[in-house]
Amino acid sequence: MTARILVQNSLKFGNSLRNASTLSAFEIQHKTPLVKKQTSIPVALYGGRHAVTMLPGSGIGPELMTYVKNVFRYAGAPVDFQIVDIDPKSDDKKELEYAITSIRRNGVAIKGNIETKSESAEVRSRNVAIRNELDLFVNVLHCKSFPGVPARQKDIDIMIIRQNTEGEYAMLEHESVCGVVESMKVVTHSNSERVARWAFDYAKRMGRKKVTTIHKANIMKLSDGLFLETSRRIAKEYPDIEHNDMIIDNCCMQLVSKPHQFDVMIMTNLYGSIVSNVVCGLIGGAGLLCGKNYGDHYAIFEPGTRNTGTAIAGKNIANPVAMLNAAVAMLEHLGHTKHAKLIENAIIQTICHDNIRTQDIGGTNSSTDVVQAIIDHILQADVRPW
Repeated sequence: MTARILVQNSLKFGNSLRNASTLSAFEIQHKTPLVKKQTSIPVALYGGRHAVTMLPGSGIGPELMTYVKNVFRYAGAPVDFQIVDIDPKSDDKKELEYAITSIRRNGVAIKGNIETKSESAEVRSRNVAIRNELDLFVNVLHCKSFPGVPARQKDIDIMIIRQNTEGEYAMLEHESVCGVVESMKVVTHSNSERVARWAFDYAKRMGRKKVTTIHKANIMKLSDGLFLETSRRIAKEYPDIEHNDMIIDNCCMQLVSKPHQFDVMIMTNLYGSIVSNVVCGLIGGAGLLCGKNYGDHYAIFEPGTRNTGTAIAGKNIANPVAMLNAAVAMLEHLGHTKHAKLIENAIIQTICHDNIRTQDIGGTNSSTDVVQAIIDHILQADVRPW
């Protein structure tokens, strides 16, 4: 019996090798699934302290990471950062490979936006490459208003859940004939189902009442049609949660005029980028919210709108709150909830009650003023986490 099973397995393995060898280079690029099967490895944890990969990125990223390290030091957060710099002017892949290896070893990363200056089709976006290589299939942005912060809309509480590894971000483009470029939008059943199920599970777990699927299936009938059809099918498994859908252009108008109708929103990659920026603009701008990228084994935390902020780098006017909120979300993910709450309370006290804010949200303070006020509140806290 055992020998027969071994023979059958050997035959199957041989057939799979023969099938793989018959694929052309074009087929390997375009027909193999984008889902990368990851094998988990033990997360680095030393004496109760977590090792976390820090990717400062470009623009304002490095200065924001300095603020994160300072706040963590005063809060006593049990985290050690492994800093990995990626030069936006370099096309060398070794820095990117080292960053991915570091994240695989540590399991968690915090990052700024990594600019890709090269316009060559052969040079991939480092941000997209990291998400794809680690199979971070979902991006989560909790868009919640900050009391007292000037904004175009008040009392917003929307959860944006975005497919993170395919769609227009598949980076599959070619020039079919001179002057005609084709860009492939990839939507797969497996990734659509993973995102939809993640969204409905979240809604059920958090007591949310409605999930809205954002699409353009009236035009892209196959790709967006598949995403919408999958969402509708998964919705039937959650009868207690209302499900509806909305076309992306109408969605943007409805967000500006009647944002309170939305609760949880799911969408493909490009629509997520657009909707995230619209909602961030409604509640105060790019400097407040953090984004969370999740896969089966890894997680990366970053500012919600993924901007480099190159124009304001080094001027001491960048809002540090989005990156600090990303750090808070990272601490919660690691299980350091007391430290996370300590920093979160200090942030809210600073910008919502003391009105110490940078110019982008109606204040007159510098970046370092805001960070120092947050540190002061941490030091004055009655209950310490250690």
